[in-house]
Amino acid sequence: MSGRLSLFTTATRYDLIEHARNRFAMLLVVFFIPTWVGLVYLAIPDRGTPFQLTATGERLAPAGNELTQITGALNAVTLVTGFMMFAAAFTGGRFDRRLAMAGYPRTHLVLAKAVSLLLASALLAAYATAAMCVAWAPKQPHLLAAALFCAALTYGAMGVILGSLLRREVEGMFALVMTSVIDVALQNPLVSAGADNPLTHLLPTYGSVQAATAAGFSTTSVPAYLALQLLWFTASALLGLLAFHHRTRNALPRSARPVNRGVAQRRAP
Repeated sequence: MSGRLSLFTTATRYDLIEHARNRFAMLLVVFFIPTWVGLVYLAIPDRGTPFQLTATGERLAPAGNELTQITGALNAVTLVTGFMMFAAAFTGGRFDRRLAMAGYPRTHLVLAKAVSLLLASALLAAYATAAMCVAWAPKQPHLLAAALFCAALTYGAMGVILGSLLRREVEGMFALVMTSVIDVALQNPLVSAGADNPLTHLLPTYGSVQAATAAGFSTTSVPAYLALQLLWFTASALLGLLAFHHRTRNALPRSARPVNRGVAQRRAP
């Protein structure tokens, strides 16, 4: 195994171990998602909720509990993924900084976090989709899973940003919960009369909400809205990269930084 691949594999393994040790996050994955999705389906009335879906231009009237289950699943996967990545970035920030200052390539550290985010988002999206399919049959389950996956990626990147910049854990948790609740709730026609307001187009999960709703109640594919959600993820990932770069920077003055031995020998008289 080449040196670069070995460094990347090691960083990825430790990053996944860090997630696995977060028992609270694992409990959320196993129990919170199906419980939240199931309670929404059972508690919300099943009467029709007429509205016009912007993504397809169709006039739909799905059952209220099915519609709210989609937004509930989006809320669940964004919260869990955001929490997992926030916790990993928050608790592992000092260790990452020590590794970077010792010479461990930051590129490999970033790629390891990207791999763990991709795996976590894929797992949560598939799990939430399966939980919904137990109660009813979405018309495009693969598109529904893709919408959940893209939303999870976005909030995972946001979790890295908050974990790299905030000083206290409670601040990050509050920011993630409030952002996700406001973001998703405002786009649910059953909850918000202004769900079709143009301002909702600026919300972080707008693309995923539109794609997931189309997946549940329409046969029309909406790749443009998945692309919009991936654009949000890209922007969040870039900000997360900058935050991680800032967090792992070498804060020592130049005169106090370790000098590479080979460079020192070449400079010696």
